[in-house]
Amino acid sequence: MIGRKKPFLIVGLGNPGREYRNNRHNIGFMVLDQLAGKMDTSFSKMKMNALMTAVRYKGQRIILIKPQTFMNLSGKAAASFIRFYKLPLENLLVVYDDVDLPFQTLRMRPNGGDAGQKGVRSIIKELGTKDFPRLRIGINRPPGRMSVSSYVLLNFSDQEVETLPFVLDQAADAILAFVELGLNQAMTTYNQSPSNE
Repeated sequence: MIGRKKPFLIVGLGNPGREYRNNRHNIGFMVLDQLAGKMDTSFSKMKMNALMTAVRYKGQRIILIKPQTFMNLSGKAAASFIRFYKLPLENLLVVYDDVDLPFQTLRMRPNGGDAGQKGVRSIIKELGTKDFPRLRIGINRPPGRMSVSSYVLLNFSDQEVETLPFVLDQAADAILAFVELGLNQAMTTYNQSPSNE
């Protein structure tokens, strides 16, 4: 039987609920919505505290999930899916916002700490390791003395909204490159700073 390869699990981080939909903190959800749209699917199924959908790409099964437990408990859903499908951690990719990167910047890494991102902190706690691939998406630092916790719950600015579709599309393409070509090739292609042109 063809297709015995383990699926990939792509976890987008965000907060459930209409009031959070367009927050900077929800860019992980936005990226997965963008990817689902490209693959002509939608998040119509609830499983293990997450909205999920599954697609095939180049013969490889990809499971997309958006945990519905709020950001600081995201690890519970992620760990449940990993255990259920008996996935190696190299088949996991966590997609989330990063205030330490400029807007439009994508950074894939094979591991790392949480850098204050509570969803990532929850995943590290539940998995017991920092060694899993992630895709960080820059959302800029908060202006002035605004706290990070307040800033990430703001919507993107009008100027950022104009560029956001391009950012989401690039991130979706980076995920597909990760699945098809592997982490190193995806990093080489997509770990670039945004052009100032």
